[in-house]
Amino acid sequence: MSQNTKGAGLLISAIGVVYGDIGTSPLYALKETFAGHHPIPVTPDNVFGVLSLVFWTVMLLVTVKYVIVIMRADNHGEGGSLALLALVTELTRGYRVYYPLMLLGVIAAALFYGDSMITPAISVLSAVEGLEVVTPRLTPYVVPITAVVLTGLFMIQKRGTGLVGKLFGPVMCLWFLVLAVLGIVNIVAAPHVLGAINPIYAADFIVKHPLMSFFALGSIVLAVTGGEALYTDMGHFGRFPIRVAWFVLVLPALLLNYFGQGALLLSDPGAIQNPFFRQVPEWMVMPMVGLATCATVIASQAVISGAYSVARQAIQLGLLPRMTIVHTSGEEEGQIYIPFTNWTLYIAVMALVIGFQSSSNLAAAYGIAVTGTMMIDTILVAFVMALMWRWHWIAVAAVVGTLLLVDLAFFTANIIKVAQGGWFPLFIGVLSFTVLTTWRRGRELVREQVKKLAVPLDVVMRALGPGVSRARGTAVFLTAATDGVPPALLHNLKHNQTVHQRVVLATVMTADTPYVPDSERVTMTDLGDGFHRLIIRYGFMQTPDVPAALELCKAFGQEFNMMATSFFLSRETYVPSLKPGMAQWRERLFTFMTLNATRATIFFKIPTDRVVELGTQLEI
Repeated sequence: MSQNTKGAGLLISAIGVVYGDIGTSPLYALKETFAGHHPIPVTPDNVFGVLSLVFWTVMLLVTVKYVIVIMRADNHGEGGSLALLALVTELTRGYRVYYPLMLLGVIAAALFYGDSMITPAISVLSAVEGLEVVTPRLTPYVVPITAVVLTGLFMIQKRGTGLVGKLFGPVMCLWFLVLAVLGIVNIVAAPHVLGAINPIYAADFIVKHPLMSFFALGSIVLAVTGGEALYTDMGHFGRFPIRVAWFVLVLPALLLNYFGQGALLLSDPGAIQNPFFRQVPEWMVMPMVGLATCATVIASQAVISGAYSVARQAIQLGLLPRMTIVHTSGEEEGQIYIPFTNWTLYIAVMALVIGFQSSSNLAAAYGIAVTGTMMIDTILVAFVMALMWRWHWIAVAAVVGTLLLVDLAFFTANIIKVAQGGWFPLFIGVLSFTVLTTWRRGRELVREQVKKLAVPLDVVMRALGPGVSRARGTAVFLTAATDGVPPALLHNLKHNQTVHQRVVLATVMTADTPYVPDSERVTMTDLGDGFHRLIIRYGFMQTPDVPAALELCKAFGQEFNMMATSFFLSRETYVPSLKPGMAQWRERLFTFMTLNATRATIFFKIPTDRVVELGTQLEI
């Protein structure tokens, strides 16, 4: 395959995966701005003011902030809130801001889950609502059809999305071309609408109608939802294809369609009930509903895949308990399926569709999670500018200050919608934050307790006298500690009075980088008397495979025969205590999560018939 062909394929794939969410925003953004919970009179001045605000919001928050600035802050090619968090915590380790920034990153990850639940619901609902334009008699079927489409989408996840993914790019390319053509047709009828590019119209709208424009910001932000996906999906496609796709196709198509809808409203203010589908010729409405549904399914798929990716990163970074991760492709490392995440999202999405009933009601809930995440990204990237890029503090203050001012304006405009539905992403965010921080703190307490009870290795080795037999073969003890003796080894020695001829104390560690190459995967140290210390490193985008890592130990002169190797694990039982650590309810939550975590044998891909589990009880 030639380089040009490969590059074109990557470009089309990027259009399909990265731009699904923001690409479907024209379905509801202008409609909600003018006819949402805080309606705006459809007058020429207001249309020009809103269009100007939409144009400059897209240019500033997506083009400048993400495409030009934040996409430079990659963590070894990977993007997204957790990848940025890993990069920033590495840069600020030892500084006072380390823990506050860690918490901010965790909050961003928590808010992402609120966003990933709302996106499929509002996107597919807004597409199917096009049926109401055909005839109001189809209105009762909108919610059931939406539920069927989304149920099918979540059910096929376990089969993998690689095959379906190949269709994403061409379908989204067609979608953006149709957006552009529809926009151009309407603009030709009222070309003066292009004057709204002038920022004076936005400023005039804000000055004349400060309260109205403030409420409008809460809906105008819908035009940039999905903008953060440019950064999140950077690891899959790289900066160049994403930037080219944005400037060549996506940005022009979106702006043309928004201005086309604005031109339509200038001539027909009544079209505000659904300006997107009203701009479509009557004969084309049904095919457009079908195309829009396909586009919103693609947008939903991208968010669902992103939820899997964030969940795996959170597990590897110690923010979530182990969960079953299924690789749906033998070629693509990134194509994974996490059953628990999938069905949790499905239940939440169904509850949103049935509970809110329409995209207009859901729009009130949409925005808080997105603007909150965008604001946190701005704060985190400020430290990258200062500590990694070495920008002058004046430049950092100017860029970050401007972006934060805009982020804050949109965030506060969305906060006022809490009672109208904004409570949902906040509730999911608080719930997710509680789970993430409880697991992280619980693991810290466990490590502290294990460290207190740990026996130095040299003490055990000195105790190995003639009375202790050496069993044939190899014993691999998995332990989180990189010093001392794991409890499983002590239990085995105490109860069985035996130690294997070769003992490997193995620790699996997660790096602050997305990927660790095989050449740096393992480090093995000979401790003498048949004992070895093995450190296995993985990136936060990789799934551990202990047997495969043992194969790499040949570089240290050590070979492992699985039929002669036993894996010893500590089956820890946690007992909540009155000692200072966590609140009692959090300790119980942590205990519940440990009981429901995926077994280490499955997560680390260890053959179950080679595993010995020894129980131990710890107070936290």
